[in-house]
Amino acid sequence: MTSTLYLDRRSPVHRLNPVTKLVAMLTIVVIVFAVPLWWVAGLIVVGVVVPAAVVAHCGGRLLSLSLKLLLPIIVVLVLVQGLTFPGGKTVLAEWGVLALTTEGLLFALGIGSRIVCLVLTSVLFVLTTHPGDLMGALTERGMSPKFSYIISSTLQLIPAFRDRADGILLAQQARGLAVKGSPLARVKVMMPLLGPLVLGMFTDVEERSTAMEARGFGSAARRTALIPVPDSTAQRVSRWLMLVLAVAAIVVPIVFGVL
Repeated sequence: MTSTLYLDRRSPVHRLNPVTKLVAMLTIVVIVFAVPLWWVAGLIVVGVVVPAAVVAHCGGRLLSLSLKLLLPIIVVLVLVQGLTFPGGKTVLAEWGVLALTTEGLLFALGIGSRIVCLVLTSVLFVLTTHPGDLMGALTERGMSPKFSYIISSTLQLIPAFRDRADGILLAQQARGLAVKGSPLARVKVMMPLLGPLVLGMFTDVEERSTAMEARGFGSAARRTALIPVPDSTAQRVSRWLMLVLAVAAIVVPIVFGVL
């Protein structure tokens, strides 16, 4: 069975066409980076991402995965930018050569809000979109099966690495490897995992390449989907509207000099 973070739920978000969700995710990414205001990213998270996660019944999983990804990044961002921001003038606290400034914290807030929005949106997309459905939907829209496979396979990278690492760790434990002890000892335990993990991923790449050739991925003939992915006129219209919104987020600030 292919590893994936996808959660099988019977929700309106899951039933959306994968292309619609992909376009929505890309539109959000364009908006938060084209309009570098922290409250814009905050509004998107509160008004779009959180309600979608609640409707999709995957809020807990989204929060758990996002915290693991975001917490180290946010802590480092606040410490580095808050204490060493070169343009900081309003000092809140000072420790020798380090100074916590308002400007540094605001800069960290702007960058951090965009990262939070990007990660939450991406994780929600992965949790609510099956890789097979995404590949099928992209292929139906005329995209090359090779590119469709590359895009859909990215949804499986993290769980694939995790499952393989867990399997290697269990095999090493069966051979007598001790995994308990001090943090330094645990770091040393991880070293024997790297070789088999990297070599195993190279083996997977070769096996998948052979499987793709056997299934005629290089053929230029138009393919017929075995199980068509449902789509609707409303979704097709919404995708064009999202495209217009993304372009407007780029063009309007430049033309009117808003930012």
